[in-house]
Amino acid sequence: MDNPLILLLDNGSVEPESTRNLRRLARELGLASGHTIHPVSLQHADRIAAEALDGRTARTLQTFLGEQLRLGVRDFLAIPLFFGPSRALSAFVPDLLVSLQSAQGPFKLHLADPLYPLPEGESRLARILRDQIDPLISQSPKTRVVLVDHGSPQPAVTEVRLRIAEELHAMLPSGVAFHQAVMERRKGKEYDFNGELLEQVLENEAQQGIDIPIILSLLFISPGRHAGEGGDIVTICSDAQRRHPGLKIHISQLVGEHPYLIEILCDRLYKGLSAAQEA
Repeated sequence: MDNPLILLLDNGSVEPESTRNLRRLARELGLASGHTIHPVSLQHADRIAAEALDGRTARTLQTFLGEQLRLGVRDFLAIPLFFGPSRALSAFVPDLLVSLQSAQGPFKLHLADPLYPLPEGESRLARILRDQIDPLISQSPKTRVVLVDHGSPQPAVTEVRLRIAEELHAMLPSGVAFHQAVMERRKGKEYDFNGELLEQVLENEAQQGIDIPIILSLLFISPGRHAGEGGDIVTICSDAQRRHPGLKIHISQLVGEHPYLIEILCDRLYKGLSAAQEA
């Protein structure tokens, strides 16, 4: 039985560096696995000018599948570059498949597990985060760590961050104060489970004192609107430091910059191929 066409699938961003990172990860996953991996985004990325991407326009899932279906491909495997069970995977993708199947006939798209599948989890993600903040922790005998992610109105996605946070906290020295924050959350008490916004967490910590540095542990894979150079996180940290002169905030590298991520993606790929062949 032939293997399905394999996609590395992210949510997509209008920031060119996000697509560059997706392409880099697809290349590295291909080298590690021996399979051809196609970098594809769910949305947004096709708005990036080709000139900003070495002349190669980013492919969105709808466009990519449409092109391949017209070439006769009928079997696909998508490796989600998502931490948890996002609605993008549980709703957006199935809706798109129904639309394409009605227009172009039957085909299969197998979705591999996300990076942190529930309930089994993935301990290597916490190890990645620990590795990323270790050099920053070593600069100060006392410090505060804030794990920050995108934020989600879905309890299952928030559970992923909570579980990773628990695992990371257990790896830190006993004297490190540990907190969590999100970049986005909806208003209302019904969304309190999602956590506090980063701006508020930094303000609360600054009011406790400016002498102890704050380290942001970024639960983000790629640069984009929030993470990376020029993102909201950098702006929020700069604003907090202006309001509280002397406050030191250090920002970790991204999850996508750590070699363990390719190991995890390889495991998702092999398990996904096995499941696709049994289906």
